[in-house]
Amino acid sequence: MNKMITIHHLKKIYIETIAVNDISIHVSPGEVYGLVGANGAGKTTLIKSCCGLISFDSGEILIDGNSIMDEPIECKKIMAYIPDEPEVYPYLTGYEFLSFVADMYQISKKDRKERINFYSSRLGMNQYLDKMIGSYSHGTKQKLVIISAFIHNPKIVFMDEPFVGLDPQATFVVKQMMREKCDEGGVVFFSSHVLEVVEKLCDRIGIIQKGQIVKEGVVKDMVENTSLEAIFLNLEGQNADISSENEN
Repeated sequence: MNKMITIHHLKKIYIETIAVNDISIHVSPGEVYGLVGANGAGKTTLIKSCCGLISFDSGEILIDGNSIMDEPIECKKIMAYIPDEPEVYPYLTGYEFLSFVADMYQISKKDRKERINFYSSRLGMNQYLDKMIGSYSHGTKQKLVIISAFIHNPKIVFMDEPFVGLDPQATFVVKQMMREKCDEGGVVFFSSHVLEVVEKLCDRIGIIQKGQIVKEGVVKDMVENTSLEAIFLNLEGQNADISSENEN
């Protein structure tokens, strides 16, 4: 089976800090892949590298067989990115912003109207689309960005902490949308610190510490006799012990 996301020996250095260190991950069609780690572990750097938003020092990232470095346009045609902070131009209405995104992906007037209405209805956004984005709450901006990511029907969706700021109903709907995308043969690759959500939603997970994947596997196998929270806290504790020993 072809891999939708292939990350080979990825390394990213910021000045003297190694943010991502020799990471290799493969994600197949139909998989929800969850990336778990503490703040500063390298989650955002990894996701931004995959989306072609930042360069990396060595390694390779393939998106459905295409190199993100050599063929960025082909890669970005089939992907979507939802950042951890929904930074959206404030002087447009929600509908104007979604129309702008639809124009970029050359979505027909008929299809964009249907898709905007479909996702806006699911996320309770219809009443906000004619209002200026500058008046939106954080959660409303997040929902707008999520809609913009899904309207061009991407094969791959990268999401960085997608549930931050969402109300319980919206969180439930977004989880449905993620699962539906994978049931269609697509891929969702997301980071989250909400371990319970990751455990229930993901097919496979990777735990990242100090820029390295320290544990990876199929969720049901990993948590057969324990919980993701217990695994994560145990690894974090081991890491703290090692750091303490090195300091001494």
